Amino acid sequence: MGSRKPNTVLERLFRETGWTLRQCAQAVNKIGTEQGTPTAVREQSVHQWLKGHVPKPAVRPLLVEALSRRLARPITHAEAGFPSTVVASNGEPGTVEGLIDLGRHDMDPSRRSVIGASLFSVALAVPNWPDVVGRMEAVQTGATRRVGMPEVDMVTAMTERISELDDQFGGRHARPMAASFLVNSVAPYLRADATDHVRKAMMSAASDLCYLTGYMAVDEGLHGLAQRYYMKALELAGASEDHLTYCTTLRGMSVQAVDLGHGMKATRLADAAAAASPQAGPRMRAFLAGQQAHAYAQTGERSNALTYLREADVAMEKAESRGKAFGSYDPAALNYHISQVRYELGDTRGSIEAMQQSDKVRFSVYRRARVRHRATLAERQLEVGHLEAACATWHQALDDYPMVQSGRADDRIRAMVSHLRPHLKNAAARALYERARSVVPSKLPT
Repeated sequence: MGSRKPNTVLERLFRETGWTLRQCAQAVNKIGTEQGTPTAVREQSVHQWLKGHVPKPAVRPLLVEALSRRLARPITHAEAGFPSTVVASNGEPGTVEGLIDLGRHDMDPSRRSVIGASLFSVALAVPNWPDVVGRMEAVQTGATRRVGMPEVDMVTAMTERISELDDQFGGRHARPMAASFLVNSVAPYLRADATDHVRKAMMSAASDLCYLTGYMAVDEGLHGLAQRYYMKALELAGASEDHLTYCTTLRGMSVQAVDLGHGMKATRLADAAAAASPQAGPRMRAFLAGQQAHAYAQTGERSNALTYLREADVAMEKAESRGKAFGSYDPAALNYHISQVRYELGDTRGSIEAMQQSDKVRFSVYRRARVRHRATLAERQLEVGHLEAACATWHQALDDYPMVQSGRADDRIRAMVSHLRPHLKNAAARALYERARSVVPSKLPT
């Protein structure tokens, strides 16, 4: 037999604690006593763990908890080099442990696993509502202070602030912030002692934040990473019985799929979102039906696409008659879907009209969307031969672009540069190209 490999990651954590072998053993034994499972760990045991021996399943969570307390941050089994003792039905780490591992890797862009997680999977198995509702591993209590609704409100408020930053400036800088908040604040709250009502509210708030973080990963082109955040959002939404976030996340996964050209996957996800929301109000119904229309249009199912588009339009009229709702699905978003459906069905001129209407009614805070959609509008204007109009629209996109840190916005500006090159003898195109050379030199050839 070959020699056992030392557990270098555990050794690194051990050195960080500053403990002796005896102090580590004492800390583990203390937590075992606290939790009603007394242990008799000795110095030799700790020495063996560092050399690569895996602690018994009952001891692993005690050691992980001891390390977490000593280092004042959440430590997972994976980070300590152990298999988790809490696993989901798919064999992956439990919800909270998986969330910590996911967020910690996302906090540090230098960790190559983030890049490795950037591939979109069409074959991803998405759980149905009955598969996730009410399911969550047992809470670990005793080590973390009790939390209440003030902590839930804080998570909700932070999610709203991060979302505002994402809308205005893009997700490149906001996503690592969200990941850090998930690891350092939200995960400990999920493990804390709380009433059933507070615990479900915290899981619901965490689900919202996971959805937002996944959305920001999509914006940066890290599609596999986004799917992992979305799956955590589904798990937490089910555990908290939060139907709204569950449906919203499925719809977000459909948006990701359709934007990548996976129309069939997008339709299944959009239909699943709609089916899981039996009591949706008119604005939510418009939100879901608009995405169904776009997905079906991409697969060439004209009749279904137009049916869902009419349904979205009618639902939006009902929603608007009840009052405006800033920050939710609105006429600008509906017109964007109308534009996408028309374009997928071959009506480029009609898609231009709808995109122009969307731009007129979009709230000014949505700067990132304004850059992307104006650039898309310009591409379609050029497609029908309106070069000067396209250049004027691209100028508008460039007005906001320097303030936006977004992978999808970067893609549209690169496309602009590519589209302009064949037309540089035209004065309008040449002027735009020269402006781009000063505004976005990194997107131009050297």
